[in-house]
Amino acid sequence: MFTGIVTDLGEILALENTGDLRARIRCGYDMKTVEIGASIAHAGVCLTVIATGADWYDVQISAETVSKTNLGGWTVGSRINLERALKVGDELGGHIVSGHVDGVAEITALRDEGESTRFSFRAPEALAKYIAPKGSVALDGASLTVNEVDGCTFGINIIPHTKAVTTFGTARVGDKVNLEIDTLARYVARLTEWKA
Repeated sequence: MFTGIVTDLGEILALENTGDLRARIRCGYDMKTVEIGASIAHAGVCLTVIATGADWYDVQISAETVSKTNLGGWTVGSRINLERALKVGDELGGHIVSGHVDGVAEITALRDEGESTRFSFRAPEALAKYIAPKGSVALDGASLTVNEVDGCTFGINIIPHTKAVTTFGTARVGDKVNLEIDTLARYVARLTEWKA
């Protein structure tokens, strides 16, 4: 489990496709504390550490995961949002995030609002019903609050701090981001369907 509070910006050092995708990630984590088998969220996708080095670790990504996320667009040098798994006693600053991406949203517009930037996203139609104003979503692993929803389009304000410590600082219109809907929204919708 994660909180959607990004704790590092990783860099893709190497990619190897052997049926699955193997990626080497450089990070700022103290590698003495990252064990083989550890779960780390990469742009919101929970992946397992399979090898470590002085300032890097490797993960293996199944073809299924690549097909359902934006990880297939990774290139050497790409920067990605990272978050280590939640530990008992950690501050829950965002919302509960599983690291199981539901789909991919697209950035459709950017505009400055004061010092913040208003991002507009288009969600897949099947997921749009789970996104509510003032609710939470995880986008590329970052826990964010939804401002407004219009059909499949929703808006989010990103403050300067978030832009500085995540990949949203370099995001552009047309970029694809991993979308995880709020778990509570999923269960409320399921209960509503069950009653009907």
